[in-house]
Amino acid sequence: MQGNVVLREDLRVYLDTLLEAVRFRDYCPNGLQVEGRGRVGRIVCGVTASQALIETAIERGADALLVHHGWFWKAEDGRVTGFRKQRMARLLAHDINLFAYHLPLDAHVALGNNAQLALRLGWTVSGHFGEQDIGFIGVPPAPTLAGDLAQQMERVLGRQPLLIGEPKHPVARIAWCSGGAQDYFEAALATGADVFISGEISEQTVHLARETGMAFIAAGHHATERYGVMALGAHLAERFGIDCEFVDIDNPA
Repeated sequence: MQGNVVLREDLRVYLDTLLEAVRFRDYCPNGLQVEGRGRVGRIVCGVTASQALIETAIERGADALLVHHGWFWKAEDGRVTGFRKQRMARLLAHDINLFAYHLPLDAHVALGNNAQLALRLGWTVSGHFGEQDIGFIGVPPAPTLAGDLAQQMERVLGRQPLLIGEPKHPVARIAWCSGGAQDYFEAALATGADVFISGEISEQTVHLARETGMAFIAAGHHATERYGVMALGAHLAERFGIDCEFVDIDNPA
C-alpha cells in the first residue's frame, strides 16, 4: 500500500463531481451504492460488482470497490435474497464501500469507456451522438477497411469481434458506444459513419447493417468496458496517493 488515505465522503464528492453524475438519467444509482468504512486507502476496481470481484477485494484488503456495473438496476427485483443477499452480506461483513458509475463512466471525455477505446485504438474524437451524448464519433489514423479494423480491435482487446458487413467495406468515419449500445445503430447511421462499433449485437442489428450498408462490429460488452474504470482507478491513485488495483474478472460476453 502507498500509505495515504482519503475520507469516504471526500472521495464520493470528488467522483460525483469529476464524472458529473447528477446530469445523467440512468438505469441505476450512480455514486456510493453501499456504505463501508469511512477511510479509504486501497481500492479494487473492476467492470462488474460480481461475487468474484467482491471476494478478490476482500482478499486484497480493499476499503472500497469501484465498478462500472453496480447494483439496484431499474425493473430489477429489489429484494435482497439469494445471490443478492450473498453479495451484500460479504461487503457489509468486511465494511467495504461500493462505488458504481454507469453512464457517467461511458461518457466522460477523458476517462470514460468510449474515450479510452479511442485512445487505445488511435482514433481521433470529433463529436458525440445519441441520448445524453454517450456515443462518440471519430476517425482512424488513416482510412482503413472494416475487416482490418476488426482485426486491430481483436489485437488490442484480446477478443475476436463479430463483423457484420463486407471486410473490404471502406472506413473513414467511425461511430462507437461501448457495452450494450446496439440500439444506437440508427442514431449512429444518422452521423454518416461508415461503421458502428459497440459491445453487443441483437438479432435486428444484423438486418439493419445489411439493409443500410453501414458495417457493424460487436467487440464484446466486457471487452469494450474494461478501460474506463481502469483509467479512473489510475487517476485516483495519482490524485490521492492511494492504492488502486484493477482486477479483470474474465467475461466472454
